[in-house]
Amino acid sequence: MSLPERSASVQRLGLVVLAWLLPSSVFAQIPQAYQLFVGRCASCHAATVGKSTRAPSRRDLGQRTPEAILGALTNGTMAVHARGLNDGQKREIALMLAGKPFGAAASGDADAMPNRCGRDAAFTNPLDGPQWNGWGADVENSRAQTAAAAALPADAVSRLTLKWAFGFPGGESAYGQPTVVGNRVYIGSDNGFVYALDAPTGCVHWSFHAQAGVRTAISIGRIGIDDSERFAAYFGDLKANVYAIDAASGRQIWMRRADEHPLARVTGAPTLWGGRLYVPVASTEEFVGGHPKYECCTFRGSLVAYDTFDGNVLWKRTTIAQPLARTGKTSIGTRLWGPAGAAVWSAPTVDARRGLIYIATGDAYTSPAAPESDAVMALDLDTGRVQWTKQLTADDAFVWPCEWENFSETCPPKPGPDFDFGMSPMLRHTDRRDLIVIGQKSGAAWALDPDRRGAIVWQHRVGKGSWDGGLMWGAAADDARAYFPNVDSYYGPGAAGGLAALDLATGDPAWFTRPPARSCGADAPSCSQPQSAAVTVIPGIVFSGSTNGVMRAYRTTDGRIVWEYDTAQRFTAVNGVDAHGGSLDGPGPTVVNGMVFVSSGYATVGNRKPGNVLLAFSVP
Repeated sequence: MSLPERSASVQRLGLVVLAWLLPSSVFAQIPQAYQLFVGRCASCHAATVGKSTRAPSRRDLGQRTPEAILGALTNGTMAVHARGLNDGQKREIALMLAGKPFGAAASGDADAMPNRCGRDAAFTNPLDGPQWNGWGADVENSRAQTAAAAALPADAVSRLTLKWAFGFPGGESAYGQPTVVGNRVYIGSDNGFVYALDAPTGCVHWSFHAQAGVRTAISIGRIGIDDSERFAAYFGDLKANVYAIDAASGRQIWMRRADEHPLARVTGAPTLWGGRLYVPVASTEEFVGGHPKYECCTFRGSLVAYDTFDGNVLWKRTTIAQPLARTGKTSIGTRLWGPAGAAVWSAPTVDARRGLIYIATGDAYTSPAAPESDAVMALDLDTGRVQWTKQLTADDAFVWPCEWENFSETCPPKPGPDFDFGMSPMLRHTDRRDLIVIGQKSGAAWALDPDRRGAIVWQHRVGKGSWDGGLMWGAAADDARAYFPNVDSYYGPGAAGGLAALDLATGDPAWFTRPPARSCGADAPSCSQPQSAAVTVIPGIVFSGSTNGVMRAYRTTDGRIVWEYDTAQRFTAVNGVDAHGGSLDGPGPTVVNGMVFVSSGYATVGNRKPGNVLLAFSVP
């Protein structure tokens, strides 16, 4: 079937599918938007059409605000598919899909919430006392909480109960991972609001509205490197903006743009160290590169170092060393570029003793794949100069939707397997040597030697791996073992999920625990339990969530499950918002001062369940 014939066939099938998905009253009121959606979007976003589960379904889009959808159509990921549409047509599509008016997200402001904290709430040094600051709890990204900071004995975990729930207004996906310092919880949301909440009660101290969704974890630190008692919250957004806002009041101190590429974004949490903020830069160009009229591809991942005091750029290092250049054009005149890709999706890791910072990169967008793609890289902390690069999957040139067939001439001639590194490197220490430990979407876990330019010490295959599987967002490691959650949703419910514990020094498996079977009835997504969310370890316990919304606690000794909680349900929120949980994906739980904080509803990719709630658990 030719491309035009296939497109027409998809549109006709899309009409049938969407007629079933949408109420007839909606179709009657906005027929033009409906037809535009079918012609431009249905091949990917109508749940029963096409082969990929990367794009959110039509139902999932209904959970988003019209502002978020309009942003994607105007200057975001979907802009290339919206070419030729005027502003009015884009607004109609956004209204139809969201099912709510523009301005609905304004209710996200803290001033509109009934549970404001007292105006005289004290703000003392937030770095005193127990904390989970940033992505990995420490700058080595171990995702391991100490016994003193956790204040949660392993034998008490089975008695965890829900203490409060906070609903993110606007019905958006729960995006961020909570940071807890100074008895305050800092968290971002898909609608761009960042909140400071009271950890014991969930009352709202303040909100700040960024220019785009905030997926990154937030780092709290002094402004500058002197003895200043002024503290800032540092984070990035999905338009590649980087912020410093006052941690006490929520007022903006400075904002900078990390990359001018229109599809650039910051998804990995910035890492704060020594008066500098190290910001990783990724993009969504991977998701539009296969469009026949898109000039594929021009984005290159990078790491940017900022002065925390004033936001001045100290250095910026792109991951790909070879200069960007034109490589040709397609038969319809679309220009081609390269090399591109090697985005940095995760938080960078500081090695203070060696004066290095480690980043992990994603796949290439163009062929031949750059040697810096699917790699771990070591950069000088002071200058950004690359010290070494260890590529762990070669020839992985991938853009979407080229995984099934050569959808267009902008696709790589031989699409790669899409074996990104989505998780941060972990710097760990054994009696014999230091190790950089990391998992990959290929399903492989690796340990590299930082003193031998990333030489492989051990590797172990945890899962089968795929573009939607293997080891995704975050492992954890204590002094003895590393813990890797497995996805493998590509292979069906019987293969999906599982948590592995590997000996830190040797990589030998200690245990592997599959998720217990669940009765799901007609709700098929509940049967499959991929474990793609980051995991967290405290002494004696590992916490790991699954995409059907269940959070579980496993004993570190043998992998036995000692506690579980289904977050995919409705909650009475302390801020009066209609709150419901969904998939546990992306961010992991944080454990501080006897409490466990879980963000439920991350649903940006595939058949995930959207939700909009932050849950706080404690032992009565």
